[in-house]
Amino acid sequence: MRRKVMKARLYFLAPSFLGVFLFVLLPFGDVVRRSFMTAITKEGAGIQNYRTIFTNSAFLLAVKNTLRFTVFCIPLMVALGLVIALAMGSIRHMQTVKSFYLFPLAMPTATVAVVWKMVFYEKGFLNQWLEQWGLLAWLGNGAAVDYIGSGAAFYVLAGTYIWKNLGYTVVLWLAGIMGVNGEMMEAAQVDGAGKLQRFWYVMLPNLKGSLYTIVVISFLNSFKIYREAYLVAGSYPHDSIYMLQHLFNNWFVNLDLDKMAAAVVVCALFFLVFIMLLQWLWDKEAG
Repeated sequence: MRRKVMKARLYFLAPSFLGVFLFVLLPFGDVVRRSFMTAITKEGAGIQNYRTIFTNSAFLLAVKNTLRFTVFCIPLMVALGLVIALAMGSIRHMQTVKSFYLFPLAMPTATVAVVWKMVFYEKGFLNQWLEQWGLLAWLGNGAAVDYIGSGAAFYVLAGTYIWKNLGYTVVLWLAGIMGVNGEMMEAAQVDGAGKLQRFWYVMLPNLKGSLYTIVVISFLNSFKIYREAYLVAGSYPHDSIYMLQHLFNNWFVNLDLDKMAAAVVVCALFFLVFIMLLQWLWDKEAG
């Protein structure tokens, strides 16, 4: 009986495994192979491609900006999403509010980029509003700020990411909060625990599963901000928002496939280590 069940499971899983093998593992294996070869002659290059990328200023800049973006955005979005989800717990028409928060996900990326350009470029709406209110002189030397072409571009891009992805974070937090055992909360209240104590000692430990899911999804989505950055500022934006995706796009256009393959392998190893570390921390806490 057990063998029949195992066979049935294998039959159902086989198409999925086959698809992953053909369209994920095999292509990635070819990328690993190419990372040890030259792009033109396809001769063996050893680890030269890896040495090249780690001494490449564009790669180092892209890695620094991508890590900075991730470290800045994820904690802020996770914390902000939790605060909003807690505040929404007492709202009657929660479905309507959920739809409102998920609306940015339905917005086409090109539309968002056009709106951001209209608002934040040097002669955009933001500078016009600040000038009308007399705040430009108060903020600095009175000159309009090019938010897309200066260091402020990083915060514009971070705001875009948080605005677009906050909705699903709130929904995931709400799902976790609704799954917390109400009897435990009531028992803590009867024992004299205040709101902050109930949140810290009862609710938050039960939200670790939601936290793990949100952090992983947010981490992966933080590497998908390239479309907004590319549409707003092009292939070579301000140095503060030059991300790994810009680098890969420019290397692909220039046919630097050997360097690109090596960089992809390094990034894949980093993702793997990060997710395994999160999983280890989760298992450690659960144990």
